[in-house]
This record gives sequence, structure tokens and C-alpha cells, in this order.
Amino acid sequence: MPEPLTLVTALTSWTADPVSLLVLVLLGGWYGRSVRRHGHWPRARVIAFYAAGLGVYAIATLSSIGVYADTLFFMRAAQIILLLMVVPLGLALGAPFTLLRDTGPGWLVSPLRSLLHGPFGKVIAFPATASALLIATPWLLYFTDWYPTVLRNGVVDELTRLALLLIGLVYFWSRLQLDPVPRRFHHLVSVWITLAEVVCDAALGLTLWFSGHIVAESYYQALGRTWGPDLRLDQTFGAGVLWIVGDLAGLPFLGALVNRMTKEDAKQAKEIDRVLDEREEAGEDSTRPWWESDPTLSERFRRG
Repeated sequence: MPEPLTLVTALTSWTADPVSLLVLVLLGGWYGRSVRRHGHWPRARVIAFYAAGLGVYAIATLSSIGVYADTLFFMRAAQIILLLMVVPLGLALGAPFTLLRDTGPGWLVSPLRSLLHGPFGKVIAFPATASALLIATPWLLYFTDWYPTVLRNGVVDELTRLALLLIGLVYFWSRLQLDPVPRRFHHLVSVWITLAEVVCDAALGLTLWFSGHIVAESYYQALGRTWGPDLRLDQTFGAGVLWIVGDLAGLPFLGALVNRMTKEDAKQAKEIDRVLDEREEAGEDSTRPWWESDPTLSERFRRG
């Protein structure tokens, strides 16, 4: 049982979780070495990977959140939402698969490319699949025996943290499309999916808030904690964390999507203008309807 949670202990309590430290050292070391080898890697991606990715991962697993995760429901809720929604977004914004493709050894890059661009990659990158994994995971965690097992078994706890990280990374890899993906979808698809997920986050939070069932009640009662909120209030706080933080975590994602759409539209507009200028200089018939000269639509007319 850790010390009672206060503002001081919340700021000063840290834990040296071996698995988390290993993840930080391996991922941080690999990314830094690969960036140096690449030579022309955008600084914004480096900041996103280290600050929003590994930095938040360290806070979620090594700070007071990790210290009190087995004692307070709302601290575990904060850890879950950070590992599932925030850390993977930061890692995905760092474009790690592109960096690995450009600087990694052939014996690793080739099988990974085959995996991600083969049938398996096409299935997990499909919008419905990636979204279903992200939405279903918290529901399965809280409303099955998975959650009590995580609290009681350290190995399951560590594996669950890594699973949350991987599920979130698959989701943001397929939605952002900053790294190569098996099939590209318009970013408006991701925007609509994100809006639907806001409803699911709210539904999970409200269910935990107003449900008469206390998740892992026997475990928390056996702790004999005499400080902090009671079990019902603790779960209410956790429900609010899942709801509010989950929705707030979607804002940077929407911002990244809008930025990607803006850049891609500008790039496409320049390409269309270039092709049209070339056709005009070549003396092609200027009386043809514009849509027949549009390089984006011309292929459809040829197929017709």
C-alpha cells in the first residue's frame, strides 16, 4: 500500500518499472540512432515521438499514475487512456515505420513490409477493424475478468500495457496514414469515425458512472485502503477520466487529420495546375469540359 495520495505524493512518487524502462531505452535509442542515420528527418516528428510518445509513456507507467494504478481505480483509468489514446498518437506522429523503412536492415524491413502490406495488414488497417479494436478493448477490460487479473498478476499487467500500446498504435497508424499503409482512405472517413468514437467514450464513462456494479470490488475491498475516495466515488472519478481525457485526446488527432488534409489538398491542386498548364502549352483543345482535362478524373473517363 503506497502512502496516502496528496498533491505532494502525486508529484514526487515514482516507480522504477523494469519493463517500462526497457521500452523507453530501446525505443528511444533506436529512434535517435535512426534519425541521425537518416540525416533529413523533420524535427516536428522527433518532438512528437519523444515528448507526446515516450514522455507520456513514462508519465503513465513510472510516475504517481503507475505507483497508484493498483490502488485507485481512477489512476488505473488514467493509465489506460494514456496508453491507448495519447502515447500511440505521439508515436504515430513520429512516423516510425517510415524511418524504419528508410534506415532499417533489410532482413527486418522486408518481412515487416510483407506483413503490413499483405492480407493481415489490410485487415487490421481497415477502418472498421482498427476502430472496433480501439473501442472494444476498454469494454472488454472493465466488464470481464481481465481487469481483476491485471490488478492481481504482474505479468498480465505488463502484457496488457503493451497490448494497449500496440492496439492504439495500429489505430493511429491506419488513420493518420503518415506511414505507408496497405490502402489509403480519405481523411474524412477518419473524422467521422472519430466523432462516432466520442459517443462510445461517453457511453463507457456513463456506464461506469451510473452502474451499480463496482469493478473488481473484492480486490479493492481486500486492500483495506483507509484514505482517499470510497469505492463508488473512486469509480466515478475513473469514469470521468475515461470520458473527458478520452475526448480531449481526440482533439490533437483531429488537428493532425486537418493538417494532413490541408497539405494533401494543396499538393493535389498544384499537381492538377501543373498538368493543365502542360496541356495548354501543348495546344490541346481548350473547349473541352474541364472535368475531361482534370488528371484526377480523366482516368475514370478512359475506363468508361
